[in-house]
Amino acid sequence: MKAIAVIPARMGSSRYPGKPLAPLLGRPMIEHVYRRARLCAGLAEVIVATCDDEIRAAAEGFGAPVAMTSDRHERASDRVAEAAARSDADVIVLLQGDEPMIYPEMIAAAIAPFAKEGDVRCVNLTKRIATEAEFLNPNTIKVVMDGKNDALFMSRQPIPTRPKGSFAAIAAYKQVCVIPFRRDALAQYTRLAPTPLEIVESIDMLRFLEHGLPVRMVETAFDSHSVDVPDERVKVEALLRDDPLVARYVR
Repeated sequence: MKAIAVIPARMGSSRYPGKPLAPLLGRPMIEHVYRRARLCAGLAEVIVATCDDEIRAAAEGFGAPVAMTSDRHERASDRVAEAAARSDADVIVLLQGDEPMIYPEMIAAAIAPFAKEGDVRCVNLTKRIATEAEFLNPNTIKVVMDGKNDALFMSRQPIPTRPKGSFAAIAAYKQVCVIPFRRDALAQYTRLAPTPLEIVESIDMLRFLEHGLPVRMVETAFDSHSVDVPDERVKVEALLRDDPLVARYVR
């Protein structure tokens, strides 16, 4: 089974323009994602997919292969699909360019079900939400699952409902954006019409769920620490400074 990772990136984030090139320890954010993904032995290749010349130039500067894509994509999954169409990989892993603390073990755990279960089409990592503030944050995508650990629904709103308002009384989980697809499932994603809940929630995976296609959730102990706004860049940079994995790719 051949697996590759694709990192979709664009300069035009509404909340944080130019985010993929924001500096972390003197390197662009997206470079940390790329170099950390390269440490996963299960990946044959890691590619940056972008429509912006600034990102292309930066990625080529640190040695990443680049796939130039359309500037019309609304969803990261569609950008990844365009880039992956040029590959013969069996599994394509979407890695978000704004989650710079990705760990190789996370990628390995996400792709493992494809080798074990032939009917798995798409996988997302998930992690238990630790604080009520994170649970209430609309930048945190919450997920509820069935007994097989397939996603039932995802939302930026707090789900499930807290009994009598008590966060401690529930087990709440979030999406962690390591998202592998079987090749044909990713191609199918692009052929499916965008769905109402996908649009209103701005969550890629709801396109699959609304069309009745399963998304397997795999729990992880790791957190990738998304950078959604400039203040979070400072927090993540401090975490990276103390992260021993950085020494494996920064000299």
